[in-house]
Formats: sequence, C-alpha cells, structure tokens
Amino acid sequence: MRIAALIPLVLPVALLAQAPAPKPKAEAAPEATSIKPHAEVKVGTAVEKMEVVGEATDFKLPAGTKLYAWTKVWNPGDSVTVVFSKGDASTKVELKVPHSPYRTNAYRTFRQGDGGSWTVKVLAADGTELGSAAFTVEIQ
Repeated sequence: MRIAALIPLVLPVALLAQAPAPKPKAEAAPEATSIKPHAEVKVGTAVEKMEVVGEATDFKLPAGTKLYAWTKVWNPGDSVTVVFSKGDASTKVELKVPHSPYRTNAYRTFRQGDGGSWTVKVLAADGTELGSAAFTVEIQ
C-alpha cells in the first residue's frame, strides 16, 4: 500500500527524466565560404612567427638579399601563386593553402641589376588577383 501512495509522486518525475532535454540554440556562425576570396600582402626583409619583419615600400639592399612577400589569404582555393614582377620579368612561386584564412610567404633574392619598381601579386589558382603590393629596390 505504501508503494501505491508513492506512484502519483514518482510518476511525473520518471516521465520528465525520459523526455530529451531541449537543445540550446546555437548562433549561426558565418560560413568560411561566404567570405569573398582576397589577400592581404606585405613586403619585408624577413618573416618571424608568421608575421612580416622590416615592412617597407622602398628598400636599399646589398646584392644577394632576400625580400619576402608575406600574405594572409581568405578562401583562395587549394593554392595561390605569388608573382614578383618588374616590367616583363617575373618570378612565380606556387604555395599550398590548407585552410582559410591562411598566412604564408614567398621570397625572391635580389641581385645586381634588379633595382627598380617591383610589384608582388597573389593570384588564385584560376588567375584571379587576390591582392598586391608595390615596392622599389635599390641595389647598393
């Protein structure tokens, strides 16, 4: 008889314990693919801890010095091409991009005769320009 008296008290608790707990509503995060493909581009004398060092637009360098094109890319696809160019001359470096956003860099060694106005462009796999930076080099 005591068990029969407890059933009205225990039954509602037992039924509630079986019901699934309501899931909290998560805020909708913007999808990575909703960001338009683009790149931030900087030129400097080194890259340390994934950041450009010695960033400038005018460089006075001894022959044999490397300049780095640092870039942070968003949604470029699986790879990008970094193109250093001066007039008709150009140097291309293809870099893998495993996720977005992604920071990477390429360098070019500047030798005697390489002085002048340069441009570095970051291109998507389909050739679309994602970003660029202009700089000048004077070889000492």
